[in-house]
Amino acid sequence: MTIPTNLSQFPGHIHSCYSPNHQTYINKQLISSAHTSENPVRGKEMKTPLLPELLHAPVAGDSGTGASVSGAVFNLSTSIVGAGIMSIPATLKVLGVGPALLLIAAVAFLSDASVEFLVRYTGHSGAPVASYAGLMGESFGRAGSAALQLCVVVTNLGALIMYLIVIGDVLSGNGSEGSIHSGILNEWFGEHWWNERSVALLITLVIMMPLLLLKRVDSLRFTSAVSVLLAVVFVIISSAMALCALYQGTTQTPRLLPNFANQSFFHLFTAIPVLVVAFTFHFNVHPIRAELSRTSDMAIAVRISLLLCSAIYASVGFFGYLLFGDSTMADILSNFDQSSTGSQIGPWLNDAVRLSYALHLVLVFPLLNYSLRLNIDEMLFPKSRPFASDTGRFVSLTGVLMVVVYSATIAIPNIWVLFQYMGSTSAVCLSLIFPAAIVLRDIHGISKRRDKILAATMIILAVVTSSIAISTNISGLFKGENK
Repeated sequence: MTIPTNLSQFPGHIHSCYSPNHQTYINKQLISSAHTSENPVRGKEMKTPLLPELLHAPVAGDSGTGASVSGAVFNLSTSIVGAGIMSIPATLKVLGVGPALLLIAAVAFLSDASVEFLVRYTGHSGAPVASYAGLMGESFGRAGSAALQLCVVVTNLGALIMYLIVIGDVLSGNGSEGSIHSGILNEWFGEHWWNERSVALLITLVIMMPLLLLKRVDSLRFTSAVSVLLAVVFVIISSAMALCALYQGTTQTPRLLPNFANQSFFHLFTAIPVLVVAFTFHFNVHPIRAELSRTSDMAIAVRISLLLCSAIYASVGFFGYLLFGDSTMADILSNFDQSSTGSQIGPWLNDAVRLSYALHLVLVFPLLNYSLRLNIDEMLFPKSRPFASDTGRFVSLTGVLMVVVYSATIAIPNIWVLFQYMGSTSAVCLSLIFPAAIVLRDIHGISKRRDKILAATMIILAVVTSSIAISTNISGLFKGENK
């Protein structure tokens, strides 16, 4: 049996996408069964976490041996469309329709450029560098890969907490902003111990556990497809409600430009972190790319996903703002709850909107948990045997993470501040600053002058806008403006 010496030859899923130590190894037991344990390229033992059957699979590029482009599009779209979608209408209220739609297009363009940077540098030197952390380690050493892993952990952990908060809002309601918004379970069944927020979320986590314990990202392709369809359902229903309200003459004329009567110029920058979080999916680029039958298809999969998600964001933002006008809240689901009473459309449609969105987040949750768990395992157990082969460690770490996420969800009742600070720190590093820094470092000498200008522009924009957003939020916190 011939052992490939380049990880790009491997089909299936390379789960080391976030770990610099895992990326250059293949399981020693698997290698020994093939009568060799050395990589001719590096002279190192190699191990592949989470994929013990890898060496028995056909060579990548053979028809039918890897994930399809459509599967990659679904997984990428699921990574992109998450909790950020609920705050898109609020960005239109802050910025106005015109600037907000332009900002969505601009962030999508920068995300596409940054992913192209990452893919171009992956494995360029011929060495088996098949991860984001590997790229950072190659360019900036151990400090670079550690910084990347820390940002992935912070971003994914924050996203999982936000997802569970929203799910809890939908199921059991939320009264953190001074007014009571009842949940679907309360409205349907009344007040009971089992539909209290803490119990309902615990039951939800137990139901999700089979998905949380899957060891291959491609195993989630069907749930990813359903998740994207649910996001489309959310768009269709909210759009239909807005059009119906427009026909009835109950909508307000949306503002095309910002209104500075009630906000300062610097307050406009607080909308940027929401969109940065909404388009942060870079930590899943390498594992999804590794599962493709042809890795060259990744570029088209990324662009299709970005176009699809940009259309979803623009539609939800415009129709949500058209429906609720200047009363649009940071969490658009709170508006649907408020409008259920006395609505001519009917409370069942409001329930459909909330349920479709909550189910979407339930199906997105395992995908983000996957990368979070892998990064934490690499940080805590960098020299341990492959994650998948150690069932005790795999299950234990999954359980501990769910306890942490659950506890934080119960303790943090509101997602807006979490959005702001995460989007201005770890998320902007992952999506803009780190890819641009790799290009400017250019250790392989492959960056063109145009690439370096774009990379420098990305870093300057990211640092300036994030600094202003953080300063504005801190100022608002001391003034009592942030709830």
